[in-house]
Amino acid sequence: MPLLAKPIIQPPFWQINGHIQSIFPSLFRKVKFEYARRERLELLDGDFVDLDWSSSQKKSNRLAIITHGLEGDSTRHYVKGVAKIFSSNGFDSLGWNCRSCSGEINRLPRFYHHGDANDLRFVIEHAIKFYGYEEIVLIGFSMGGSLTFRAIAENPVEVPAQIKAAIGFSVPCSLKGSVDALTTKQNAVYRKRFLRKLGVKIKIKATLFPDLINAEGYDEIDDFISFDNRYTAPLHGYENALDFYEKASVGPFLKNISLPSLIVQAVNDPFLLPNCMPIDIAQNNPNLFLEMPDQGGHCGFMIKGDAYTWAERRALNFAQQYISA
Repeated sequence: MPLLAKPIIQPPFWQINGHIQSIFPSLFRKVKFEYARRERLELLDGDFVDLDWSSSQKKSNRLAIITHGLEGDSTRHYVKGVAKIFSSNGFDSLGWNCRSCSGEINRLPRFYHHGDANDLRFVIEHAIKFYGYEEIVLIGFSMGGSLTFRAIAENPVEVPAQIKAAIGFSVPCSLKGSVDALTTKQNAVYRKRFLRKLGVKIKIKATLFPDLINAEGYDEIDDFISFDNRYTAPLHGYENALDFYEKASVGPFLKNISLPSLIVQAVNDPFLLPNCMPIDIAQNNPNLFLEMPDQGGHCGFMIKGDAYTWAERRALNFAQQYISA
């Protein structure tokens, strides 16, 4: 029954609720860490993703692959924090950028989304084939957690033996549940920020592919269902937003996980409703460990007097249990 005891997280005294615990690190936390090099990985469909490596050349047989959240990138504080702590403890680290997220728009009309882990799988295969990594840990935040778990749960028998553990924080296991949470009045600031960032890319795509993408009236969109009905679903082969939420949610796949995996969902995460907490699945899958601390917010997890977050230390601790000495 891998429903783990509730960990005690002590955030800075002034981070009094999940909103502050989410917003402050997102806007103001700075991590002193620089990647050594960027590599462009060409994808089989003619598109590309950019990979940011912690080492100028392979120096370890262990690798942490870190996946960012919606409209994030490899420079987000939580990605750099994980890259830094793993790089300081015998791992190489790879923060990869989903299509359109590395500072350069991708080539195809499509973007990235919660339901497509194929790019992550290609990144994993590249790390194994071209760099020979023998032990790999996957870490993902929010949407990145969805992709991390999809990568190992959709076809568990095909997961490379080099992957030893998977870890996800603040994962929207039910996309509809997360959309419903973000639709509330108190979460308008998050919703508007996501839609504003996505809108920049939509307007660029509309100039590149005017026959496929229309940005007229975009600024009037005020909810994710409208955005996903108009853009996400048709660009990625779904009937509509609700079809996308059902098929792209990672929750139904978690039961298939067959290697040691940790999912951490803060109870005060403003992005997650109770249907994002996979309690029953964890209780019935010996490979899936679930922790639900009261504090942490969404991808925050800052702790009093520590340059690292609780999530970064927890990820390293969990990974080290499944890596050879």
